[in-house]
Amino acid sequence: MYAFHPTPIDLPAITFSPLRFPEPSISLRRQGAQIITYPSAFTVPTGRAHWSALLRARAIETQSYVIAAAQVGSHNEKRTSYGHSMIVSPWGEVVAELGGQKKDEPEMAVADVDLERLEKIRQEMPLLRRTDVYPEL
Repeated sequence: MYAFHPTPIDLPAITFSPLRFPEPSISLRRQGAQIITYPSAFTVPTGRAHWSALLRARAIETQSYVIAAAQVGSHNEKRTSYGHSMIVSPWGEVVAELGGQKKDEPEMAVADVDLERLEKIRQEMPLLRRTDVYPEL
């Protein structure tokens, strides 16, 4: 189960753990998304193991920028979020990343979003989904 939510700048945000599954982001790409956002609160063990790899995979397989805002720090005695908000290019490069330590003041990651480069990547390496084997998303 996942939900698409509009954001203040009319970007789709995916919520409720679909970062693990490629289908929601592939569906957004088919609808013309150039930037996909993922708000998150990964736990520390899961974040260390999967956070960066999953974000890079979603960026590469959709040839889109991925902007992932991640909560950081302790919520209570039992839950601590990993943090490491990041921005990933359509080529899978991490172009901005925040740390995993809670600060006294909020932090902000900033990166240039080069839509011309995005289009060049999409033209030079088009995504062709085998709809005879996989369902169309």
